[in-house]
Amino acid sequence: MIVRGLESAAKGMTALMDMNDNIANNLANVNTVGFKKGSLRFKDVMESAVYSQQGSILRNDTSRYLGDLSMGSQSLQYVHDFSQGALDKTGNTYDVAIEGDGFFKIRDIDGKESYTRNGSFAVNSEQYLVTKQGEYVLDVNNRRIRMIPEDFDPELIRDKMEIIIGEQGNIEMNSYTQKIPMQTIGIYDFSDKDDLFEIADTRFIPRDPANNPELRAEKFTVQQGMLELSNSNVIKEMINTISTTRNYESLSKVVSTNSELLQRAVSVGRISG
Repeated sequence: MIVRGLESAAKGMTALMDMNDNIANNLANVNTVGFKKGSLRFKDVMESAVYSQQGSILRNDTSRYLGDLSMGSQSLQYVHDFSQGALDKTGNTYDVAIEGDGFFKIRDIDGKESYTRNGSFAVNSEQYLVTKQGEYVLDVNNRRIRMIPEDFDPELIRDKMEIIIGEQGNIEMNSYTQKIPMQTIGIYDFSDKDDLFEIADTRFIPRDPANNPELRAEKFTVQQGMLELSNSNVIKEMINTISTTRNYESLSKVVSTNSELLQRAVSVGRISG
């Protein structure tokens, strides 16, 4: 039982270290636009059958079976909490936030596509809508979004035209005399968000795109001039840090106590021999 106690406590301490790393990552990204906090799911490493004193495991006396006792846990899966973050008003024309379901779809210069809730966009020298890292934002037809028609003078547009992004992602160029409809920002979603894997910079891809393909999001509105803030809460994460630290200290004492008992048992065994 002493060895089992040591093993169970050690596995618990390892799981708590993983949890503490996750909390630290959540805290580090409380000011990251579009960040979605992570959490860990755990599983029992093994279970030990518990019998009453009258029962016998050798005789397979299940009538005396009392139940199973967990012998420890370990990290099973890292998942993200995709709950809505608070919206911050910036007033910038190319800042857009999704209120509700879905992700922006972006494509890097190598053609690799990913999904993000970070709508801090800009227009590059070729007049395409891009992220701050230079990835292209895609429309509902998976095309790059060009913010002016081919035959328009960028300087003229900058001075006299206003860019309006509607609640469904539809882009318009407006002046006092005309409205020019343009492309529509694509908002995509997934049926199984637990399958999404973060590759970097609040960008996600599905682990199994064949069984979890992208879908057109339905329940959303696009808010121009706003950004979605991180959904990581400093106070909650600090409370989690305190709780994790206390649990780790408790398990550390268990390891220390069982280690002392094991040393005594070994010493008694040597003396008896």
